[in-house]
Amino acid sequence: MGSVKVKNLVKKYDKATALKGVNLDIKEGEFYALLGPSGCGKTTTMRCIAGFENPTSGEVLIGEKVVNSVPANRRNCGMVFQSYALFPHYNVFENVAYSLTIRDLYNGSFGQRAKTFARLIHKKLGKPSKEIQEKVHDALKYVELDHLADRGVNELSGGQQQRVALARALVMEPSVLLMDEPLSNLDKKLRNTMRTTIRKIQQDLKITTIFVTHDQEEAMSMADHVAVMRDGEIVQMATPTELYSNPKDPFVADFVGSSNIYQGKVVDRKENGDSIVKVNDNTILESTTHTDKEDVEVLVRPEGIEILKNGRMEDHNVLEATVKISTYLGPTIRYDIELAGMEVMVEEEFQPNTTLFKEGDVIKVFLPAERVLLI
Repeated sequence: MGSVKVKNLVKKYDKATALKGVNLDIKEGEFYALLGPSGCGKTTTMRCIAGFENPTSGEVLIGEKVVNSVPANRRNCGMVFQSYALFPHYNVFENVAYSLTIRDLYNGSFGQRAKTFARLIHKKLGKPSKEIQEKVHDALKYVELDHLADRGVNELSGGQQQRVALARALVMEPSVLLMDEPLSNLDKKLRNTMRTTIRKIQQDLKITTIFVTHDQEEAMSMADHVAVMRDGEIVQMATPTELYSNPKDPFVADFVGSSNIYQGKVVDRKENGDSIVKVNDNTILESTTHTDKEDVEVLVRPEGIEILKNGRMEDHNVLEATVKISTYLGPTIRYDIELAGMEVMVEEEFQPNTTLFKEGDVIKVFLPAERVLLI
């Protein structure tokens, strides 16, 4: 029952329209990322799903049930906030147990509610039930924090606090897990570790997960499907591989990964449908893209450009270029080059004993036709 559907979702704030007819169809157990720049509507979409915002029009369905009129606490959604939203006066165990405690306060028997209320007034007036203790322990074990159950949250690192917030969301056994940029406060190394942790937990529990981020690397490395948003609309939905290798819009091509994008004009087509395109008014390139358009955007990824070495020759799409800047990045080398009057970025894998080209070096580059994409 963890599928999520959003149909023609519109959200207006006075004269501003945050969402302009958003549609999503997220299958049960899927990890789905909403990706886009600040202000594109991704968090508003998530808040409408969670029940924190009421859409102006459209429907939100969780498990085939329309939940527009269902309050947030009845939607069975777990939420991990960007700021974690932990209670500083509670320890790790108490933070994770809080939602279960509140559920007992509202849904338990009279005696159970009395005990829960007393414990909320002062924790020395009673202990959580055995069921709560077991559930909290299991949740903390999932995020590898069971040994820190008695520690205050202010004594934890940022990564540990993030895992407490995740455990608090999971302990309620939600049908849908919502995560609003939960890794943005962590350093790069810790973000990479937490990506693996979150993805592993999601796959183990097979829980439907919607992950909001502006970081394309996070979305591409974790999600089964990604929806790229801009100005309150979804521009493209696809798998990470499809999104990167076959963007349908210049915005997507530019936002997802590094790219060289130029205006071009298709001047001829070969018998097999491949295109001959003129770029920058004087450069002719072949592309395996089949298109009926004449005016196009020409996209070449930096790693799709090859620097010809050791006398290697190609018979088409070979151009002379001048190196402007070379940057050593560890596993890769990035060259900023000038090619036919255009500024172009090239990336190649660093090999031991590789001699880096220097500023002013003249090189020949090869742009394989299958790497020259026309949008």
